Amino acid sequence: MTQRADALRTLLFASSAAGMLLGAAPALAGDPVAAPTDPSQDREATTLGTVTITGQRARREPQSPEFVAPLLDTPRSVTIIPRQIIEQTAASSLQDILRTSPGITFGAGEGGQPLSDRPFIRGQSSGNNIFVDGVRDTGGQQREVFNLEQVEVIKGADSVYSGRGSGGGSINLGSKAPRLEDFSRYGVGLGTDGYLRGTIDQNWRLGATSGLRLNLMAAEGDVPGRDTVDYDKWGLGLSYAIGLGQATTLTASYYHLDSNQMPDYGIPLFTKIGTRTTDSGILDVPYSSFYGLSDRDYLNNTVDSFTVAVEHRFSDTLRIRNVTRYSETLNDYIVTNPGDGGAAQFVDGEWWMKRGTKTRWNPVDTLANVTDLTGEFSTGALRHSFNAGVELTHEKNRNAGYSTFTTAGAACPAGYVLSASALASLGAGDCTRVYAPDSGASWTGVINRGPVSESTTETVGVYAFDSINLTERLILNLGLRWDRYSVEGLSRSATATAGVYGAVTETPTPSADWDFVNSQVGLVYKPTADTSVYASYSTSSTPPTIAAGDQNTAPNATQAVLDPEETTSYEIGAKASLFHDQLQLSAAVFRLDRKNAVTQSTPVVVQDGEVRVQGLELGVSGNITPEWQVFGGYTWMDSELVKGALTSGGLPNPLNGERLANTPEHAFSLFTTYRVMPNLSLGGGVYYVSDSFGGNQGGAGGGTNRIYAPEYTRVDLFASYDINETASLQLNIQNAADEEYIIRTNGVHHADVAPARQAILTLNLRY
Repeated sequence: MTQRADALRTLLFASSAAGMLLGAAPALAGDPVAAPTDPSQDREATTLGTVTITGQRARREPQSPEFVAPLLDTPRSVTIIPRQIIEQTAASSLQDILRTSPGITFGAGEGGQPLSDRPFIRGQSSGNNIFVDGVRDTGGQQREVFNLEQVEVIKGADSVYSGRGSGGGSINLGSKAPRLEDFSRYGVGLGTDGYLRGTIDQNWRLGATSGLRLNLMAAEGDVPGRDTVDYDKWGLGLSYAIGLGQATTLTASYYHLDSNQMPDYGIPLFTKIGTRTTDSGILDVPYSSFYGLSDRDYLNNTVDSFTVAVEHRFSDTLRIRNVTRYSETLNDYIVTNPGDGGAAQFVDGEWWMKRGTKTRWNPVDTLANVTDLTGEFSTGALRHSFNAGVELTHEKNRNAGYSTFTTAGAACPAGYVLSASALASLGAGDCTRVYAPDSGASWTGVINRGPVSESTTETVGVYAFDSINLTERLILNLGLRWDRYSVEGLSRSATATAGVYGAVTETPTPSADWDFVNSQVGLVYKPTADTSVYASYSTSSTPPTIAAGDQNTAPNATQAVLDPEETTSYEIGAKASLFHDQLQLSAAVFRLDRKNAVTQSTPVVVQDGEVRVQGLELGVSGNITPEWQVFGGYTWMDSELVKGALTSGGLPNPLNGERLANTPEHAFSLFTTYRVMPNLSLGGGVYYVSDSFGGNQGGAGGGTNRIYAPEYTRVDLFASYDINETASLQLNIQNAADEEYIIRTNGVHHADVAPARQAILTLNLRY
């Protein structure tokens, strides 16, 4: 990684220098000079609200026009994570920042999106439910946060907003956009474990109605506590807008991310040696154990996205918006899976294992267009705020694996028995000790990419929302959406012998399409102008090809004739905005029922499977005092596999009645800061997650292997010192107690180890 890291350093510091020089000029030559910006308004060091052009604080709201009422008057759970929390927690990934929102977990690398973001919301895998500026963000990715203004999490069945989905909710990433002001923000961070990260956020006012915004990021480092696991990445966000503040506004944006890292599939489970060594079922190896190979393993994730958005205001109460996006993503990797390669063998007093691999080459191209009409009108005494729109998408997904045949690798000890199938597919050698793996072992072999299968997905969605003020205190919220989801594909396969693929078999997969209608109904009562109580009902539809919550695939013969799984959510809650909109509180009880899962496929297909998640969610965001900032919440989830698939012998599923995977019963998070002196703020975060079971291995009552990630409490520390009006130092100590814990496990192959303690010092400059 050395040459690439040197290039990144050069790019980072050259860009920083150029940015500072450009930022020193208040405007481009020949353009009007913008009024100076008050740096104290932009810092918002201890305030989570936004600042209007009049200098007043306001509640944060979702970017999507589909939210036709303020959050206080929206009858469902929505969490907005602002830029200040992203920066103060030193987050660099979507997984980092979603830790602050309890009720969301991340699944281990498995299924349709291994080694990419796999969030679970209210117990439902939601990897297919991530959006950027309201447009679905497809393809396997590990997302960055440098170009984000805020993250919006919608919880509960929400197909009325997002179309096809898993039913647990969705995540919208709000990008930074051009403004009519000149400002510069720079951040340079240094830390333990080789941490180096730099960011530039530069905005130029180019004229009376246009602006240009540039965001750059470059980073490298090691993962604390994980031998050999390192990364380097760089990203660019560039956005130009014309007509800002006018009737018609056009914004053109480009986003690029290039991420390279040593992939990490964690540590093995007890199934590797066949003997349970811990109650959790996770093998009792040192948490620093790394089973990959520096000579072979890699992960490259690239994203290129082009967006054009046009908005026209007919009047103060009616506007239309059209967004077109073309994106290309690539998820490309070879990773050692410690659970593959066959069972470990006990030879000469030690456990030995042969390395097995997971591989993928997965480019995804997406073209999407969304048109929204938003406005207000009255019918007699009733006041309406509405949104109606059409969404069109075309997605092409290609998928292939690699052969990884070993010709020379770490020798297996005498007495280690290699099966004929292992010799044919993996080659000889490439062994390591289970309790003391050697990631630096030399490896040579044959790597070839296999045949490429492909699928094409087309969707059409038509939707409408209306928030109706029945009285000054009573609001009715309605939503309705129709979707057509069509997919077809071509499967290609071949057998690799000694790493070389033979003849390719090409098989057209069945084409399939589904039509489904989803709705939401909510009633809001406002005891006061700043409080509300509500009850809501909403639905979601999950086509069979994305039933695991991951990216689109072509259907097999069974899936092509299935009906979508259906999710229904019920929620009762209350919200309050206190202290002149400085503090937002929320509470909700909810129940989610997901039905129509396949329980029997032969001799006939039966879809009567069901899962249930119900619970309580509390949230807090904002300022208790001007000096004291808080952000976090608590979630209790009672989950159950009500009826799962029958066993091969036709018996009831032994996991019926068990808790769901990746659905901890309790989760708590709180990040808080306090300005103890005019220039000094102190604080930190506390994060607690109870036991979380993995895969389909059952829960506390038994099940099959009963694999789980044990409960943990993590503590982070924060300090910020303002050197002057434009410069500050920020210190983050992540996992300050150096807690050893497991983030997640898929319950079948491996468990992912959390990063150890790390200290990061960042210099922030704002002009």
